[in-house]
Amino acid sequence: MRVTEGGVELEVPGEQTEGIEEAVFYNPRQELNRDLTIATLRAYREREERATSYLDAMTASGVRGVRAAADGWDVTCCDVDEEAVDLARANLERNDLAADASVEHRNVTALMHEEPFDVIDLDPYGTPMPFADAAFANCRDLVCVTATDTAPLCGAHFNSGVRSYSAVPRNTDYHAEMGVRILVSALARSAARFDVGIEPILTHATSHYVRTYLELTHKPTAADAAIDELGHCYHCEDCLYREADPGLIADPLETCPHCDGNRMLTAGPVWLGPVQDPTFIGAVRDEIPYTFDTAPEARELCDTLAAELDEPTHYDQHKLCRNWGVPANAMDEFLADLRAAGYEASRAHYGGTTFKTDASVGEIRAATEGNLD
Repeated sequence: MRVTEGGVELEVPGEQTEGIEEAVFYNPRQELNRDLTIATLRAYREREERATSYLDAMTASGVRGVRAAADGWDVTCCDVDEEAVDLARANLERNDLAADASVEHRNVTALMHEEPFDVIDLDPYGTPMPFADAAFANCRDLVCVTATDTAPLCGAHFNSGVRSYSAVPRNTDYHAEMGVRILVSALARSAARFDVGIEPILTHATSHYVRTYLELTHKPTAADAAIDELGHCYHCEDCLYREADPGLIADPLETCPHCDGNRMLTAGPVWLGPVQDPTFIGAVRDEIPYTFDTAPEARELCDTLAAELDEPTHYDQHKLCRNWGVPANAMDEFLADLRAAGYEASRAHYGGTTFKTDASVGEIRAATEGNLD
């Protein structure tokens, strides 16, 4: 079927029907992801003028590569599937972009080891980790990563998460952010093997995927600095207390400092550092034209991300109130109470009732209970 996205026209596989697997996959629900990718590439080109080459590593129908080529990037599309390669070539030709991009029918890991790129975009089905080492070994500036295996990332599929990410994920009330922190941690460790340091400049967990953009610095000291951002989270299943502990060696809490409970979880190593660059996100927002179908949603997401605190976990107001046995009040009023008590507080992009604060769970209750009873 024909679709138009971001100003380009594409031939894509039809909607999947029951019992029929399409060999080449096109997901219309990822349009927000792709719109933000184009805006990020535009903002990044202003940040790093020498960045010109872009690898769409698992191109499928070629939509991401075609859109990048239409935006002036020197694009390489790659896929191991012959049908995908043919479709990507046809979509480039359909948009008069065949001269501005090449299509490779081969294993993308081999390609990444053989040829350097300024920007590499990994958007596989499931975990991106089998491709991470090759990407960091030969990317100059920016690695863009999507992970769609959110159940392993957040600990819901525990053993799979341990295998894929060489970390212990835990299924907590901040499960989406657990996925973000587990993913960035694994990517930081992969990059460090090549003396490459990462800096996440835009990261979001939307729908059923995590997306992060990592700026690279090719220095052993930068790799060391990235590893220093790793640590562990200790979480009480009873009162929802949580604590971050820097370092690669865990020192688990046996009892909860808040409620003395012994149902304590340890997760990690997770990334404890910032996952956003607010200034860069502002530049990305400015590059989202209203001609993009997801523009209102994408701009609102950027606003929330830019204002989000750097705390490594978020809270859900409704879950806290349910745990305390009290009704929830309006979010704006709830956050205002926290700020009035001297704490930092911001909304989080993980959901309408999620927020971040530097207050502990006990301090949150003390600061807000007057308006919750």
